[in-house]
Amino acid sequence: MKITITGRKCSPRESFKEHAEKKLAKIERFFGSDVEAKVTVTVEKSSQSVEITVNNNGMIFRSQERAENMNEALDKCVDTLIRQIRKNKTRIEKKLRAASFDAFAGEAEVSEEVEFELVRKKTVSLKPQSVEEAILQMNLLDHQFYVFLNAEDNEVSVVYKRNDSGYGLISPEIE
Repeated sequence: MKITITGRKCSPRESFKEHAEKKLAKIERFFGSDVEAKVTVTVEKSSQSVEITVNNNGMIFRSQERAENMNEALDKCVDTLIRQIRKNKTRIEKKLRAASFDAFAGEAEVSEEVEFELVRKKTVSLKPQSVEEAILQMNLLDHQFYVFLNAEDNEVSVVYKRNDSGYGLISPEIE
């Protein structure tokens, strides 16, 4: 497992890095050694937050937790990630079992998945905008995210409100 640990407003100690490697070894059991994990530690006034992003062959799992110290936040993050991974793994296994059973029974019909029901489809007209203009437009619409054509690189991008009252930008990357 490749682990990258980054500190914002701090420099994580070696003991934290060792603790993170030990905890993330639990996640490595699910995927094997070719998984990447990025750990970001942020020190704030009254708490410390840890954000972990795990990338395995295009599947991304992310968790962010706050606590009084880094180790507690890391423990909470790893527990949350393990729950997410188990839940996703169970879904995939159920689909595979159902598909193999249907193939065995000779049924060509695929059952609908109720969990991901698409209830609305919306189209948006894209015009080139700066990131700042997109954030202003999102706030005017009182939305949590906004899709726009980035004037800097002429790519479709998304700005969104983060839980820490900041903003984020998602840009495409072709693999």
